[in-house]
Amino acid sequence: MYYIGCFEIEKHLANVIAEELIDALNEHMPPYGTYTKLNDTMHLQVGDHAPAFTGKDQEEKTIQLADFAGKKLVLYFYPKDNTPGCTAQACNLRDNYQALQQAGYEVVGVSTDSEQSHQKFIANKQLPFRLIADKDHQIHEQYGTWVQKSMFGKKYWGTARVTFIIDEHGKIEQIIDQVKTGNHTAQILPELR
Repeated sequence: MYYIGCFEIEKHLANVIAEELIDALNEHMPPYGTYTKLNDTMHLQVGDHAPAFTGKDQEEKTIQLADFAGKKLVLYFYPKDNTPGCTAQACNLRDNYQALQQAGYEVVGVSTDSEQSHQKFIANKQLPFRLIADKDHQIHEQYGTWVQKSMFGKKYWGTARVTFIIDEHGKIEQIIDQVKTGNHTAQILPELR
């Protein structure tokens, strides 16, 4: 068990709270410095071939990079379903989904949540895109988004909020690692800026 103030909480919940706090501090307090994550280096770069992945979506159906051959893909990694930052990001993508599709993009989210959690998140927020349940963080590791973080001197492992834009040929076109959760689509589609 961990303690935040006088509240006793489980390790997983402490990690989720820490991830959301880091994201919020980074998004709203840049003039005062950033609250860094350990291992904040990505091994993938723009121009690299995106790692082939296979996972299960919210319906436990197989989903893989090869499914998107000939299409552009927004592959976004996020920490936790139904948390403030992750909800803002998903809803922004949902609200702009038609514009993304018109520009030729498919959208897929990835987190370590279960299929059941994804089903609830999709139903609750009416998300029109698939979410991968990467419970063993295998896809996270392929993309360098399973990182060691630090908050208040405590180290833990979690998801780095990063979006990969993958072109029709499977190459990484853009990496967005400073995600603006409430206006994320504008980082993908320049015409919305």
